[in-house]
Amino acid sequence: MSGAGEREVTLARLWQEHLGTPFPTGLRGSEPAGIDVVLLDAAIAGCVSTRQNNGGFLDAERHRILRDCIADVDRALPVITDTEELGYCRRLHRMATSALLS
Repeated sequence: MSGAGEREVTLARLWQEHLGTPFPTGLRGSEPAGIDVVLLDAAIAGCVSTRQNNGGFLDAERHRILRDCIADVDRALPVITDTEELGYCRRLHRMATSALLS
């Protein structure tokens, strides 16, 4: 399988995991490093969903949104200490990165 094909499979797997995982209660109303993770989650999910339903295509605006979201996750991750919350945010980061690279 090519690198691009592997990234597609990885993104599809991460997306399915995300859809099956409840949003961590501790992140509701919390803003680690000033980042609203609820909005971050919605932005990344919206871009990934659009990409998955659009044959792998993302327009320039969604590319910008994902780049901004990756930067926000990068700021939030160092201050998140809960294992569940950390895993959830790391998956958001991997999804956003995979969506940009695929």
